Parts: sequence; structure tokens; C-alpha cells
Amino acid sequence: PTEGSRYGSQCAEKTSNNLCKMLWYIVTLIQDETDGVPIRTVKSFMTKIPSVVTGTDIVQWLMKNLSIDDPAEAMHVGSLIAAQGYFFPISDHVLSLKDDGTFYRFQAPYFWPSNRWEPENTDYAIYLCKRTMQNKTRLELADYEAENLARLQRAFARKWEFIYMQAEAQVKKKDKTERKILDSQERAFWDVHRPVPGCVNTTEMDIRKCRRMKNPHRVKKLDRHCMKMSKVSESLISYTEQYMDYDPFVTGQEPPNPWTSDDPSLWDLETSKEPGLQRVKKWGFSLEEALKDSAGQELFLKFLESEFSSENLRFWLAVQGLKRMPQQEVAQRAQDIWAEFLAEGAPSSINLDSHSYERTNQNLKDPGRYSYEDAQDHIYKLMKSDSYARFLRSNVYQDLLRKKVNGKSLASKRLTGLMQSS
Repeated sequence: PTEGSRYGSQCAEKTSNNLCKMLWYIVTLIQDETDGVPIRTVKSFMTKIPSVVTGTDIVQWLMKNLSIDDPAEAMHVGSLIAAQGYFFPISDHVLSLKDDGTFYRFQAPYFWPSNRWEPENTDYAIYLCKRTMQNKTRLELADYEAENLARLQRAFARKWEFIYMQAEAQVKKKDKTERKILDSQERAFWDVHRPVPGCVNTTEMDIRKCRRMKNPHRVKKLDRHCMKMSKVSESLISYTEQYMDYDPFVTGQEPPNPWTSDDPSLWDLETSKEPGLQRVKKWGFSLEEALKDSAGQELFLKFLESEFSSENLRFWLAVQGLKRMPQQEVAQRAQDIWAEFLAEGAPSSINLDSHSYERTNQNLKDPGRYSYEDAQDHIYKLMKSDSYARFLRSNVYQDLLRKKVNGKSLASKRLTGLMQSS
């Protein structure tokens, strides 16, 4: 196959380098002519199997040279090396090490993972074509390989003639022994890069995990909230315009500030259960503004009760109350909230995602004021995206807003009439 493209990421390169250096060192020692595993040609009935070692030989060498006492551990280390493609069983597509008489063959350095192979599908198609051209039992395609060949033939229908010609050019007459070894090494190479279904692909790299480990400075940069100055300015201007009527430095208050005048009407208005126009309009800014105002909170609850979905708000209010309770009452109140809203068969069951539910359940093993923090955030987001939007469009809110607007208009007309008559 052609070399293909290299791994593109610098962090992936560093991680791969460290692993390849370690494996390269071990495999080089295993193949050492003096102290390594003896490589031999095994005679079988009417045939010879060249350049092989047994699984037992490899396990014993690993135990002796890597100071491993447990054969199971040595087999595990050997299987990890085999999974990378440095040696392979000659009669199986599954790259693992067994402590028995199974024959293994070492991979040619040309095919080692340290060469950074990342072969393309066209390379794989050429390899499968070569296999079909040689009428030998050992080169017959497995079921999954035949399926892959059919899929690639459909995908590369327009260039299949070129692929077939490439395969024909690569099928050359070579020495029988050399051909047998090369065929097995090439097959093992593709067993690493196009593994048997159900086997782990060791060539895949989790770039997110690698980036997180190797590039903390880049992660820090990515975590920063970067916005264009124009967007920031636009957001600030929008916020300022929205709250302009509520800023006494910009707009004169009606009624006036009781600290600078003798008129206490503002305090009376704030404590009144009958909200003014300014308060009602403010509830439409955000759910936070509606819940901060006791009158807005009450109206929102009334709306939810009319839709038989008040349990979310009641849960949110219960958790808010839990945060302000005396410490000695917190544990009992936390259990009461669970029984009312989250326990199996709860009378006012709420809909939580599994993550928030598990976190909350874990927190209640040692209940505190903030045991329901995750659940409360989840419920708040649900209300903000669904219930609150419907509340603003509802007759409950729109009728009240219309009533206050009309009331102010009528009062203004009366004041204008009195001024003109005087």
C-alpha cells in the first residue's frame, strides 16, 4: 500500500511517538539473534512454515526479560504488542497472544506502526483485489472481507479499472517462501488497520483526550469566552435600552424617590399586591425577573396551575427555601423534597434527566443546602425554554399587561384634562 497521510495533530504525534519507541525497543530485543526468541522454520506434512515462533516462546521471553512473574500478565503485555501489529498469528485474523504452540511471525519493519501508516480505502481495495487474483486457499477472503470488497467496488465504481490494474501490477512472481511470508505480513498489516468486526481498532486515537492531556495551554484558550467587541457592545446597548426606564440616573421615576422627597408612594407600590405597569413589563424581560418579584412569581404559578404543570415551579421554590432554612432543619427538609418530587410514586413527580437524578440521589447521602443544585438548574432551564415562553403569550399575562397600559393611558388623559381646565 501507499504510505497515505500522516497523523495531523502535534499532540497525537507526541503520544504515538512515546508508545512506538517503547514497543520498538521491546520488539527489537525479542528479535535479537543472540538473546531474543529463536526464529525457526517448522516442517509440517508436505510443507514448511518459515520464520515462526510459538506463543509459549514469546511469553517465556517476556517473563524473563521484563521481570514479569505472572504468565497471565506476560500474555496481556504480549497481546497489547500484537494488537499494534508487531507480531501476529499466522492462521488467525485476531491479533492476540496465546501461551501455547500457536505459531507467530514478526512483522516486517516496513509495516510497523512507527512508520505512521494511515492507509486509504483505495489501498485496501487494491489489497483485496490481489487476494482474489491468487487462487490459493490461504488467501481466500473472509466473509467480512468479501463484504468490504463489494462495498468498495460500489464506492469506487468509476475508478475500479484503475484499482484492478494496480492490483495486477503488484501481483508479481516471487520466491515461494518469500511470497508466503510477505502475504502473511501484508494480511496482518490490514488486520491492524481494517480489523475483524468486533475487534478494537488500535490505530484510532481519541484526539480530544490527547488534546486535553498534551495541550493544556490550548485547552485554556479554547475555554475562554471570546466575543467580538461589536457583539459585546451590541449586547450592552441592548441591555441598557431595555432597563433604561428603570434607571433613576437616566429616567425620572414615577412615583419619585422617597429618600429625596416626602412621597412614600414608591414603597406602597412595591409592597402592593397590585403591580404597576413597570413591574408587569419587567416580568417579560426574563424568567429571573418574573421570579424575583413576588407578584410575578404568583402570577406565573397561577398560569402553571391552569395547565396542570405547576410541580416544576413548586420544586424550584422549595429548593430556594431549602437554601435559606436553619441548618438543623436542612436534612429533614431535603428528604421531604425528595419524597414530594423525586421519589418513586411521588405525588408531584418532576421530569429530570438521568445525570441530574443520579447526582442528586448521591448528594442526599449527606444532605445539605445545595444537594439539589443540579436538579434545580435543570428544572430552571426547562421552565425558561418552555413554560416561560408560553406564559408570556398567555391570556393571563397579556390581559394584565393590557389592563395596566390602558389604566396608565386613562390616568394620563385625566391629568391632561385637569391641567387644561386649570
